[in-house]
Amino acid sequence: MELIIITGLSGSGKSHAMHFTEDLGYYCIDNMPPQLMTDFVKLVESGRADIDRAAFVVDIRSKEFFNDLNDRLEDLKKRGINYKIMFFEASDACLIKRYKETRRNHPLAESASLSESIDKERKLLKTLRDKADYVIDTSTMKSADLNNEISALLVPGIAKDSFTITVESFGYKNGVLAEADWIVDARFLPNPFYVPSLKKLTGKNKKVKDYVLRSLEARDFVARICGIVTDIIPCYVREGKYHLVIGVGCTGGQHRSVAIASELADKFKAMGKNVVLIHRDL
Repeated sequence: MELIIITGLSGSGKSHAMHFTEDLGYYCIDNMPPQLMTDFVKLVESGRADIDRAAFVVDIRSKEFFNDLNDRLEDLKKRGINYKIMFFEASDACLIKRYKETRRNHPLAESASLSESIDKERKLLKTLRDKADYVIDTSTMKSADLNNEISALLVPGIAKDSFTITVESFGYKNGVLAEADWIVDARFLPNPFYVPSLKKLTGKNKKVKDYVLRSLEARDFVARICGIVTDIIPCYVREGKYHLVIGVGCTGGQHRSVAIASELADKFKAMGKNVVLIHRDL
């Protein structure tokens, strides 16, 4: 049986991930006490349930039960269960905003402020995060982006050594992309912002994209990045890493970074790679 452990910070999108994972055909259980995971596997193995893929949401809502998670994961390993840990997180500012919008209490907020509760949860989950097969930062993700990310990782029949590349544009004036593994700077390219006919458009517009990519330097820039990524993907896979986030930055995140990120995504897709494209500041 294929098993996904969905976990991470409260408010980071685990519930959404569970619902979408269920849409992909997984048997999903929310707020699963770790002690019951082995019992569920035994039940499936007994033949009383025809389930070949399952997903458990396991987090600190289990309270004292959560402390036994590591032992239960070891039990699953001994039974030969092929499980993956999918860890969801977001920035403190994003989590605080989400809690204020939903007006829900943090699970650890009994005698602490929201900021203190988030910090405490990060510390409690650090070991689990380090063990995770996939770490997904949802700070800047829309629902569709998150669905694409999960689908690329879990779609039926996907190869064990498949690799997902997230290409995300951003503007330096709004802060460097915190979740990026790589940051590439597109500010050396001519800026369409100073061309009156292009100023109010974005890098998704063909005129802007053609303007940004018209120079040999821009095309060579894209080709070199694609070449390097293609060469090192096997190295990442060998180290058990199946996801690379490439941040492409320009001043405002509207023109150059969007055009370059889109071109990179198109090139990677043409190579048959699993690609997620995000424009943070559009």
